[in-house]
Amino acid sequence: MRVHPQGLCESDDVGEGTRVWAFAHVLPGARVGRDCNICDCAFVEDGATLGDNVTVKNGTLVFRGVTCEDDVFLGPNVLFTNDLRPRAANKVDPDALVTTLVRRGASLGAGTVVVCGTEIGEYAFAGAGAVVTRDVLAHSFVAGNPAVHKGWVCRCGARLDSELTCTECGERYRESDKGLVQA
Repeated sequence: MRVHPQGLCESDDVGEGTRVWAFAHVLPGARVGRDCNICDCAFVEDGATLGDNVTVKNGTLVFRGVTCEDDVFLGPNVLFTNDLRPRAANKVDPDALVTTLVRRGASLGAGTVVVCGTEIGEYAFAGAGAVVTRDVLAHSFVAGNPAVHKGWVCRCGARLDSELTCTECGERYRESDKGLVQA
């Protein structure tokens, strides 16, 4: 693990090859996999979990109850929530916070806001500025406020054509109850 001289990593549960850059802060109790890249001014709270090879770009906030599986990309200034009824006067039991799950390979574009209690499917893609208020299917491309389904994307990130084939790499998909799966 490498921590920039002005980065702060207080967690004992960080994998080999992970980098924590300047002004980033990883709290004790956060779980971070190997080969992650936690960029400048990012924050990872206790009780948050990042899998292997996760990119957390500048200014991103990952709070308690958020789990990102392997190979997730969190663009600049992505914001996760974890309390559906926040009030300054309420002392919330940390175990009562609402969880969020970001499945393997998903990408959240710059400025995406994720409302807690949602699941973002494998290789899903949220466009910049999206406000995710409900579950996102695997390989779904969503955008807007609130985020809505706009099409399908391949594991490589390219849009799929009307026959669910990637014009970039040739991968083919079929529909399932969780979104798309490889054909």
